[in-house]
Amino acid sequence: MSGGRLAGRRAVITGGATGIGFGVARRFLAEGAAVLLAGPDEAVMNDATGRLSADGAQVVAAHVEDLSHSGAGERLVAAAVEELGGIDILVNNAGGGVITATANHTEQTIRRTIDNNLWTTLNSTLAVLAPMLAAGYGRVVNIGAESVRNGLNGHAIYNAAKGGVHAFAVGLAREYAASGVTFNTVAPSYVLTPEIQAGLAEGTLPEEFRSITDIAVSLIPMRRPATVDEVAAAVLFLASEEAGFITGQVLSVNGGSSMG
Repeated sequence: MSGGRLAGRRAVITGGATGIGFGVARRFLAEGAAVLLAGPDEAVMNDATGRLSADGAQVVAAHVEDLSHSGAGERLVAAAVEELGGIDILVNNAGGGVITATANHTEQTIRRTIDNNLWTTLNSTLAVLAPMLAAGYGRVVNIGAESVRNGLNGHAIYNAAKGGVHAFAVGLAREYAASGVTFNTVAPSYVLTPEIQAGLAEGTLPEEFRSITDIAVSLIPMRRPATVDEVAAAVLFLASEEAGFITGQVLSVNGGSSMG
């Protein structure tokens, strides 16, 4: 579409093939942006771009890579330039990891959790800095986590990674406040993604995970999880021109589980 709040903008969404990332991609495309999805699984990426294109999206492309690897950020920016002609918006949604009691973690699971959440964000953000600063415009929106604030069970290692994501955005926002590039974080509480919904219906989710989600809902005064669309709406706002005077902030999408 030619109109919309992101008309003419070029957006890269990491982890954009599933869950929150896919919801953000769909919303961005509906608002006129050209979108590049990035993630490590080629089959999943092809399925996502196919579904988005079937919705009538004009420009949707994919870059297949593990963004935690050295040089991945530079290759991501090169792909955005090739496919979209540049990059105006970066959504750092890539994440995941091992959610379990801290004593259950190993060095391998800790590294995987840090890599998936923090290193992907560091690599992608550092790579987009130069082109955004040169253009005098940019929006970097991270997907953080409400659990950083409320200390949800089984999330200590995950929070170490996501807490770094929160702090990184604040530091960049201060450093580049006068540049035209903003850095913000959307921090959702428990989000009922299509993948989680399917796992619950099919009974394939581990008992520990289901127990943690029950606790997460009990901490939310609204007594329900967030929807993907609710999170995507917050990301859209911070990625738009309307949010030009907002930087270094954490926007909680949490049903009131922490306030103030």
